[in-house]
Amino acid sequence: MSVSPGLADLSRLYQTEFVRSARAVGVLWAVCTLCFAIIQVVILVQPSWVGTTASGTQRAGPPLPSGTMGLFEVCLESDWPVPDCRGGLSSLSPLPSFQSVAVLVGVSLWAVWTSVLCLCLFRFCSAATVYKICAWLQLTAGFCLALACLLFPDSWESPEMRVLCGDSVGSFSPGNCSIHWAYILALLGILDYAILATLAFVLANRQDALLPPDAPDGEPPPQEEPVCSPCLSFCKINCR
Repeated sequence: MSVSPGLADLSRLYQTEFVRSARAVGVLWAVCTLCFAIIQVVILVQPSWVGTTASGTQRAGPPLPSGTMGLFEVCLESDWPVPDCRGGLSSLSPLPSFQSVAVLVGVSLWAVWTSVLCLCLFRFCSAATVYKICAWLQLTAGFCLALACLLFPDSWESPEMRVLCGDSVGSFSPGNCSIHWAYILALLGILDYAILATLAFVLANRQDALLPPDAPDGEPPPQEEPVCSPCLSFCKINCR
């Protein structure tokens, strides 16, 4: 059965527009992946996972210090504009109570930056393969970050937290403290990883559906020439 030239041109135009749209979405996905990889570094190094609250009720006795705490250091407010911080990322030694949390966040950071480096594979591998590799890496990063966010409140019953937040602190009970923006950013990162990984899988499936296995990336599949019977004069006009 012959294919109308107008229908073939319309199909070719649709595939070209689809490839352009897929490339635009892929660029947006890559930019979001890079941006969140940078945010992941901020989540790891910032000492703002928990902090004291100004309105917290304190027991009788000496006043509790004011400050914030992260995975690697504790920063207490002082008379100077710069807070007094103990610990730091330079020693690569997290606080004893948060070692497992720091390891999970570090694995998540490694996975997301590996997915960023895998973007270079677009020049050597098929787009569908690269999208799938990055999607699995982002799922791994999100899973590790989710475990870290779950284990972090369970580690609050520690000497460092008691000094900062009072004796009423316990697992999933921050005492005189509250969660700060770095922990909230980590929670939002779990959702972001889920969205990026889902989008990567969708783009990979679209690439598999659009391109045949032997077609170069980004090019629509070749259109078959209409086969006409030599005995049909009107078909000869429409065929080359």
